[in-house]
Amino acid sequence: MFSYLLLFSSAFLAATILPFYSEVILFALVRQGESPPLLILVASLGNTLGAAVNWYLGRFLLQYQDRRWFYFKKEQITRMQLWFQRYGVWSLLFAWLPLGGDALTFVAGMMKVRFMLFFFLVGIGKSLRYVAVVYLADWSVWLGM
Repeated sequence: MFSYLLLFSSAFLAATILPFYSEVILFALVRQGESPPLLILVASLGNTLGAAVNWYLGRFLLQYQDRRWFYFKKEQITRMQLWFQRYGVWSLLFAWLPLGGDALTFVAGMMKVRFMLFFFLVGIGKSLRYVAVVYLADWSVWLGM
């Protein structure tokens, strides 16, 4: 049970602005013989809920963009919003990417993307990434690595 809690926590933190890598833990747990479908479910749920925190922050913190402590500059926000308008909500399928994925979920909140649509698209993308990690972990066992 502890290993699943550790996986959930690492996946959740990895979806926020904190530098965390849940794939390493997932890979190790697959190699230890834990249930791949359950691991994928736990990691996907944790990572998608972590992205939901970013969505919430984007949705409700934008009102403080004039404050000195606000993380993004107005020019960055404008650039992110234009990019999101150009590629649309389908870009949320790529929220799993290590570079820009977290910012994408933040921008989705700023752009007031409906939460259920956000959660569905982000969940699909993040789940597919974890399926790939599990597949690679199983494949590495087959190769004797």
